[in-house]
Amino acid sequence: MTTAQNTTNRPLWRWSELIQGLSTRGQLTRQDPDAHQPDLDVSGIVVDSRTVQPGQLFVALPGDPGPRFNPSYRSTVDGHSFIAQAAAAGAAGALVHQSASALGLEADLPLLQVADTYDGLWALGHMGRARLQGKAVAITGSSGKTTAKHFISAALDAYAPPGSFNNHIGVPLSLANTPAQSPFAVFEVGTNHPGEIEPLARMITPDVALLLNVQSAHIENFENWEALKKEKLSLFNAIDNKSNTVSEYSLEVQHGLTFGTDSRADACVKDVQGDRATIVLSGQSLSARIPGGGLHRATTLAATLLVSHLLEQDLSRACELPHDLIPAGRGNIIKIGEITLIDDSYNANPDSMLAAINSLTSGQASTQTGQAHQIALIGEMLELGDAGEAGHLALAATLEDLDEVFCVGPGTRKLAQVLGCSWHEQANERLLQEVIATCTSRSTVLVKGSNRVFWAENFVQRLRDKLEPLYVSRVTN
Repeated sequence: MTTAQNTTNRPLWRWSELIQGLSTRGQLTRQDPDAHQPDLDVSGIVVDSRTVQPGQLFVALPGDPGPRFNPSYRSTVDGHSFIAQAAAAGAAGALVHQSASALGLEADLPLLQVADTYDGLWALGHMGRARLQGKAVAITGSSGKTTAKHFISAALDAYAPPGSFNNHIGVPLSLANTPAQSPFAVFEVGTNHPGEIEPLARMITPDVALLLNVQSAHIENFENWEALKKEKLSLFNAIDNKSNTVSEYSLEVQHGLTFGTDSRADACVKDVQGDRATIVLSGQSLSARIPGGGLHRATTLAATLLVSHLLEQDLSRACELPHDLIPAGRGNIIKIGEITLIDDSYNANPDSMLAAINSLTSGQASTQTGQAHQIALIGEMLELGDAGEAGHLALAATLEDLDEVFCVGPGTRKLAQVLGCSWHEQANERLLQEVIATCTSRSTVLVKGSNRVFWAENFVQRLRDKLEPLYVSRVTN
């Protein structure tokens, strides 16, 4: 995990601030005993020793946080084993829950010792929020959180952490890395189990809170869709002024502002033509550029306008967002000669999968470049529980008219049988070769699936690397 760098001239933290804050919150059990240690500048806070830059504080976290958190996987690796590497990389110090003698440290590295480094990290998150001078925005939803974060941060000229830092590590780390003088800051909040959103939301204590959607992602860990919706709505429990909430109209939230395609929404998407949308906000018709295009991004843009409105900001910036805001793996269009590669490999659920396929079949990407040969790589949608088989089979009707379909992952096997298309257990070299053999010089290729299917395997980059020598005359992003 990496964090954004503090780009101001001020240090992110002073060592004395960290000592005082951790002590006030009852976390600090021991600090570096050297009374002559100068008051260090700390330029950032990281949890991965491989990313340490000079002047940063390294937080040594165990790979298994115990039963209180639900990581996607539990590791036996412990950050305390990499403190020497952090010191060698120039770390200003380390947050630990072991003594220097127990760690066997030879490096002269200042340490902040706490009872538990996960608790220590959460304390740093609360400390970061407590000193933030500006206003905070919190975002949750089953899909589109990172894209919305990029839209809103650009519209507000706000601080935002990189990547998808939305869990029990990412949220406190993001807050701890937020410069105190930021006028606005935007944070994501995610969940894959009940009870995760509200504690993180209360840490953020947002001035404005946004719920994008409630889809079937991670539903296997919830009793039903209503339980999942309740979990998403718990974001609003952390905000006192419920009029400062934004949600999708169909969710029927009884407070705040709404967005969507329904004419009764406070921000209604009326029309989408290419990369422009007409959005009616409280009776005012606005023309706005849609970074990346598409109806689903137009609705995110409508939500962005509402957030800007609630924060009393000029809406002109939100109406002219640049196209380069779409984060990697969320529908980015990559040109390889005349081939169009659509990288939507970061994640998938039934709703976002249908939106991606419909975008392909409607020719949105293809018509811009004259493509006619459409190929879809459909990765398994994970964490759907009992709804998994039906969720995959429901895709058949939207896929059957494509020129080629490749299904990847155990959960897509029956879908492949229904379609009579190629099935692969994983995104391996054999799949790469089959896709390359299928491509023509004017193909449009959609790669869409849950994170562990394509994204974790760096599949799109591997495909790109193999296609470029065959077809590239010019490559643009």
